[in-house]
Amino acid sequence: MSDLTVTVDGSLATLTIDRADKRNAMTGAMWAAVPGLLAGLAADPRVRVLVVTGAGPSFCAGADIADLLGGPDPADPMAQLRAANLAAQHALRTFPHPTIAMVRGHCIGGGVEIAACCDLRFTDDTGVFGVTPAKVGVVYPAEPTRALLDLVGPATTKLLLFSGELLDAAEALRVGLVDKLLAPDALEPEVLRFAEVLASRSALTQRASKEVVTALTHGADADAVAGRWYGETISSGELAEGVAAFAERRPPRFRWSRPGSAHG
Repeated sequence: MSDLTVTVDGSLATLTIDRADKRNAMTGAMWAAVPGLLAGLAADPRVRVLVVTGAGPSFCAGADIADLLGGPDPADPMAQLRAANLAAQHALRTFPHPTIAMVRGHCIGGGVEIAACCDLRFTDDTGVFGVTPAKVGVVYPAEPTRALLDLVGPATTKLLLFSGELLDAAEALRVGLVDKLLAPDALEPEVLRFAEVLASRSALTQRASKEVVTALTHGADADAVAGRWYGETISSGELAEGVAAFAERRPPRFRWSRPGSAHG
């Protein structure tokens, strides 16, 4: 859809929230479109890294306020929007390759939800972050609350949810909401450089690491997850190639792309 654009350049896919005149606020239709767009990228054998960003000076100012109470059920007018929002977050959180949120300007409410679902968050000094349900009387769902909690801990999660106050980029870095803070002219070059680094590494290791970290933070059997992936790195030849490349002092030629396949 026109408000969400997808590009693929080599191994790098970019999902751009493209509604700059509304500071990239997400409508219900935009949330609903995210899982399908990400499924298409996940199935594309070229894609190794996903960058999520916003058009213009803002990342995402949150959910479009006009959609909050527009659902068909008067008893729960947010039900449809909430379901689409949670499905979009799940699709981004479970995307099989590394994901980077490249944040400029406003990253508020649903913008923080999107950024928190990415594996990493890079921003420049224009970044402004906030979680604002207390300003409109919304109860934040458990999954985005958990994502925030995993990043910044219980005290800062409560500070953000209770107050709705905004953090500048330096404070967001200090509390762990973002991973890198860069000058405005350095943000995109650093994201592209780091994406190239990620694309050169083992996709199997990255996929396994995502699943093991999720298991550890969600109380699942992380040993079983890691054991399953260890078997895959042996059977696919990924480990053998990595060790051979190290011994021969050459870049590895990793070819794994999905379970049970050593070829992309």
